[in-house]
Amino acid sequence: MKTLFTFALAGLLASSSLAATSNEDLMAMSTVNAKFKKINVLLKEGIGEAKIAILDESGKKLHQRKVKATDHDVVMPYDMNTLPCGEYKVIITTDEEQVIYSVETFEKPQPVAELPLMAYGKLIDDHTVNISVIGLAEPGVNVKIKSQIGNRTILDENIDQAEGFKKNYKFQGLNPEEIYFEITDAKGRSRTLYF
Repeated sequence: MKTLFTFALAGLLASSSLAATSNEDLMAMSTVNAKFKKINVLLKEGIGEAKIAILDESGKKLHQRKVKATDHDVVMPYDMNTLPCGEYKVIITTDEEQVIYSVETFEKPQPVAELPLMAYGKLIDDHTVNISVIGLAEPGVNVKIKSQIGNRTILDENIDQAEGFKKNYKFQGLNPEEIYFEITDAKGRSRTLYF
């Protein structure tokens, strides 16, 4: 009887230690990450049958699916483009354990070349115009001041300032309404400013 009790106690301790580490095992055998508005769930081989659920910030279940990862790794991609950016919970459940991951989706940044040139002009007085250029990816801006009558170039200068610049242009004998600015950055983005 004492031997039977010893075996029962040893079996109980072994199963309780397996239960204690099972959550850590599932965490070690799964990965969840977000890149922009896509969530990838990786289940490593040997997990067996698992249930994957995706919940929004309020806890509403958006998707649930069963998968089997017995003899090879399984990657489950989820496209979240139709949903708002934010934090989502990914719950992975097997018969023995469950892990919960939190991931945050975000918009893919627009490449600088696709963004408009941020150049602004403001009349300071009857003979002065202030030009501001901001958000440059690399230094180098060409500023041309042209006359509206005949399209002749009054000034053509290059400014090699990182990130942006602000400059006042003064005119003697010209009204700012008679001229316009053509501003082009090193990426080829341009903007024309009239006053």
